[in-house]
Amino acid sequence: MDPFETGSKYDKIATWWQRHHTASSYGVSQLQRMLCFASDGGRALDVGCGAGGRLVEVMSRANFSVTGVDASEKMVQLARAAHPEHQFIHDDFSRWQSDEKFDVIFAWDSLFHLPYSQQKSVVSKLCDLLSPQGVLLYTFGNALGEHTDLWHNDTFYYSSLGINNNLELLIANGLSIRHLELDQYPEKHVYVIASKSALD
Repeated sequence: MDPFETGSKYDKIATWWQRHHTASSYGVSQLQRMLCFASDGGRALDVGCGAGGRLVEVMSRANFSVTGVDASEKMVQLARAAHPEHQFIHDDFSRWQSDEKFDVIFAWDSLFHLPYSQQKSVVSKLCDLLSPQGVLLYTFGNALGEHTDLWHNDTFYYSSLGINNNLELLIANGLSIRHLELDQYPEKHVYVIASKSALD
């Protein structure tokens, strides 16, 4: 599925999403764990930033300047209104280009909407956008393959390389695995933290 098509689906629920997620704790402890491996402040990239809210606030308090990218135009409008001190871009991340390097990159519940054929290239792109000591966090499904689910009376697409392929890809791109967890078990939700710096 084209990412902008997924973005248009999120446009329809953007106000609901903001109301239910802005002040929630979902993903906050995982992001704070990532920050344990990161520098004190710097540049952060939020891939699939949605309407902003809780995760952007965590990064702000940790002295990071946030750049957010999302395929939902309505979500980006809400994020800009909520966090005028940060930058939010309406684009398909797989096509978006930047000359900047980021000290922290996080993609919470966003990459799994990308086409299966783009998963490897996008993860490699995330690794390439990291600064020399940068830290990456992203989520994915533990099962290899692709599927669709009905949510909010619409069909949403999901894909994943699975755990082993994701770990192999990160290592092939020169990253060290810091943490991996099925954090919502028995749900098939995985998050991984990896860094460009060598393991101590």
